[in-house]
Amino acid sequence: MAIISRGEFQRRMKRRKIEGHIFHALCLVAVLIGLGMLAALIIDIAMDGIGRVNWDFLTSFPSRKPEEAGIRAALFGSIYVVALTGIFAFVFGVGAAIYLEEYASRNWFAKIIQINIANLAGVPSIVYGILGLEIFVRFMALDRSVLAGALTLALLVLPIVIIASEEAIRAVPSSIREGGYALGATRWQAIWRLVLPQAFPGILTGVILAVSRAIGETAPLIMMGALTYVAFTPDGFLSRFTALPIQIYNWVSRPQAGFHEAAAAGIIVLLVLLLSMNALAVLLRNKFNKRLEG
Repeated sequence: MAIISRGEFQRRMKRRKIEGHIFHALCLVAVLIGLGMLAALIIDIAMDGIGRVNWDFLTSFPSRKPEEAGIRAALFGSIYVVALTGIFAFVFGVGAAIYLEEYASRNWFAKIIQINIANLAGVPSIVYGILGLEIFVRFMALDRSVLAGALTLALLVLPIVIIASEEAIRAVPSSIREGGYALGATRWQAIWRLVLPQAFPGILTGVILAVSRAIGETAPLIMMGALTYVAFTPDGFLSRFTALPIQIYNWVSRPQAGFHEAAAAGIIVLLVLLLSMNALAVLLRNKFNKRLEG
């Protein structure tokens, strides 16, 4: 082992500090560039659309006249679809995570399933739109309904919910399960009464963030044939619908400046919904964490 002199050691330390400062500066510049572009986009959208965001805009149906166009149908359609998507994603995603973490054997087949779930999380959203079109719209004859759209988006976010739920369940110490078994609890009783309450904040956060992604998805809904012009609100789960991303896309494609302002206003409403859901995820996580700590 070579012995270096004190001067050489100090020179190397000085070089490392300089490299560390350069790396820190580059990371800071990258963050500032990203935040700057996001701020410029939000400011541009706010300048174009903030004047259109009012009660009439929220309660009016789409119109061929830009000054009278509203997002009532798209807003209600998004609420219907997202609510159903959240229910399906929570039930099937958490159920799959419980099985994979608590019941499935640790063999090659389980590893293949885990790898495929991770790969599905990176599949382009339009592929899920094609799948939803073939399975839910044509094969199951659900037509282009709210239920078909919700099932399609649930497929899109299901891998994310499964992965987040698995991580939350895996984070629960094994001593909690063993303590339940020592007191005579069955496996399901230990999972239901001990594991899930501990993992619920992480599971809930993952579900809400996954559903937040579903709100802004346009490609799957367009692929399965959701309407771009709807002058009514959904009256049931089998009703035709439109959604905020589709309505925004329809307005942006119009040449009139008034529709572009309406699209900017729709983007503002969509951003408010997204931020509200993210804030709800944080509040619920903190609430359940405090309950567990108490």
